[in-house]
Amino acid sequence: MGLARVTRVTRHGRDRILVLNAGSSTLKASLLRPADPTPIAAVTLDWSGDPVERAAAVLEAALAAVGAGDGDASRLIGIGHRVVHGGPDLVRPTVIGVSSLAALHRVVTLAPLHLPPALAIIEAVRGRLPDVRQVACFDTAFHARLPATARRYPVPDAWTADLGIRRYGFHGLSVDWATGRAADLLATDRRRLRVVVAHLGA
Repeated sequence: MGLARVTRVTRHGRDRILVLNAGSSTLKASLLRPADPTPIAAVTLDWSGDPVERAAAVLEAALAAVGAGDGDASRLIGIGHRVVHGGPDLVRPTVIGVSSLAALHRVVTLAPLHLPPALAIIEAVRGRLPDVRQVACFDTAFHARLPATARRYPVPDAWTADLGIRRYGFHGLSVDWATGRAADLLATDRRRLRVVVAHLGA
């Protein structure tokens, strides 16, 4: 497990939000104050092996690195997870509970490289910090309102109805931020933009 980068800033105040992004190659963790986008601390850890098997150990390392472990965990008011896919039903930020976890397990085949690590981290958090509320934010949410003509592939109806084959749209959290930032820089309404957004990953 390699520590790619750690950023620390002096901590003030009592409320903390932990944000976890379990990807196919890394776990990124950021500790934030509510309504302040500047991290108090952030870390990126490589999985260095099977993410599902390593989830508990990598989570523990991330908590320690950002100052959210042991006594500091009592400052957490919530944990947000970036989740790559919520399937056809989970398209808004969702409190993680029994039913939402079951829904995520049902759609693992739609994102087999990304959902297992995310679910493993969510389960590890449930075991490590059972009293802290977790919320899943889905990368597919930004594109959830695509019109039928844009989301439909030219495949038999049964493929769409039974197998869930459709255009979901990915990296929506990144696209949402990038288009909003572009609109700010151009001093225009985002709805007037016609831009191409490139998301460069690992």
